[in-house]
Amino acid sequence: MNKIGNLFKGDKVIWMVFLFLCIISVVEVFSASSTLTYKSQNYLSPLIYHSGMILFGVFVAIVTLNIPCRYFKIVTPLLLFITFGTLLWVLIGGESINGANRVIKIAGFTFQPSEIAKGTMVLATAQILSAMQRTDGKGADDKAMKYVLCIVMPAVFLIGIENLSTACLLFMVIFLMMFIARVPMVQLGKLMGAGALVVGVFLTLVLTLGSIEKVDDEKNPPTAQASFGNKDEIKGGGVFHRFATWRNRILKHSGTSKVSAKDYDIDKNFQVGHANIAIASSGVIGKGPGNSTERDYLPQAFSDFIYAIIIEEIGIAGAIAVVFLYIILLFRAARIAGRCENNFPAFLVLGLALLLVIQATINMMVAVGLMPVTGQPLPLISKGGTSTIINCAYIGAMLSVSRSAKQSEPVQAPSK
Repeated sequence: MNKIGNLFKGDKVIWMVFLFLCIISVVEVFSASSTLTYKSQNYLSPLIYHSGMILFGVFVAIVTLNIPCRYFKIVTPLLLFITFGTLLWVLIGGESINGANRVIKIAGFTFQPSEIAKGTMVLATAQILSAMQRTDGKGADDKAMKYVLCIVMPAVFLIGIENLSTACLLFMVIFLMMFIARVPMVQLGKLMGAGALVVGVFLTLVLTLGSIEKVDDEKNPPTAQASFGNKDEIKGGGVFHRFATWRNRILKHSGTSKVSAKDYDIDKNFQVGHANIAIASSGVIGKGPGNSTERDYLPQAFSDFIYAIIIEEIGIAGAIAVVFLYIILLFRAARIAGRCENNFPAFLVLGLALLLVIQATINMMVAVGLMPVTGQPLPLISKGGTSTIINCAYIGAMLSVSRSAKQSEPVQAPSK
């Protein structure tokens, strides 16, 4: 028993949340992978593959948690070099998924550079903000935000060209980290104003230039797009080739006119329509694991829309339980950060927790129709390769911080 306890070191609550999410992942990905089962003609193939990824991810988490937190600083320059190198590589010679260059294939394996970039930016930001805290305890130095943006904004731009939702997610997390680190509010206010201006100009360009000539990927599964090309096209192409997809998603989500059930064209809102059917047919306790019907219609049932399948199978109660697991993860990270003697581990654990929880929030909001379709998987639950392993590494880093933070707890005087 002592050997097992030494293996699963660090915060026990985070370990419990992590393992619960892994169990839910294995069950729901196996249930939602009917299309993969049909293609492979092997009933157990999706389960074996995903279970292997989860087990390898747990191994990565265990290895990472045994690395002292201070050593994370040493690898930051190398990670920055890898991040910017692979982000440029994927734009020039990456593999196309859903009409966007998002993955790199090496020796038969593929990975998404944006997944590495997210953790690297959080790590670099935590170092900058911790190093530039004022000695008088009044927050970060006035130059801290400039240094953070010099590192982060190039990565956000490179990611945003092909994966806008991930770029927005990363920028949101970095902004919250600067707020937590007490960067001067005047600077944060100016950044928010500049951001609002950029968003306004961007939306104008997207709605103006994003001329849709054919239907988008709502009706056509991503696998079909990979074979026959992206169905969204923009006149002129070039750097604006993703504008049509973004425009279509914005207009579909912002439509305010009510449509009766008999007039609703599910072929034009394929993913959203079937996700709504899955949720509406769930009830309080759901249909039971493995009894989903909409998994056969949703192209990304095992990834982008897995939360809809979770609701369909384990009901509203199960959906709320999943939400609470992410909330517990965030609050536990905040408690660990509060025990840290140094700023770097505190900013790092909060940044990684925000990265996971905000991404989960975006995925769940898309699944229930509160946001346009973005393509963000549900972290630690959705089927994935690179994302699953790297998210497990994030958990390992949080556990590593929890070990060092535990040493800073005040020693209570013995009672007389």
